[in-house]
Amino acid sequence: MDMTPERLALEQDDLEGLKNLLDSGSDVHQEWNGFTLLHSAVNGEIDGHIQTGEPLHVDATTLLLSKGADPMRPSHGGKGLSAHHLAFVSGHWLAFDLFEAWIKRE
Repeated sequence: MDMTPERLALEQDDLEGLKNLLDSGSDVHQEWNGFTLLHSAVNGEIDGHIQTGEPLHVDATTLLLSKGADPMRPSHGGKGLSAHHLAFVSGHWLAFDLFEAWIKRE
């Protein structure tokens, strides 16, 4: 199964391209291989941190939240885990704290 343009933009850290796709009507909750874009963002950010040793960031996570992604929405391929839970179990404390603040505001 080919990657969606949104997933490809996310994988390539093309946040402007991802923003444009979402602004044009792409579904922020779409799944690819069973993971939502938000799950993939959290996973990619923690992987990048682990692989490079660079500080954690939440650029893609923040963009997706601003476009309506729900961190409590379960992912089918993620065994029903939410991106919020994924951030917690993966040690992505920055995304977890961002999700906690988002949840409190909702």
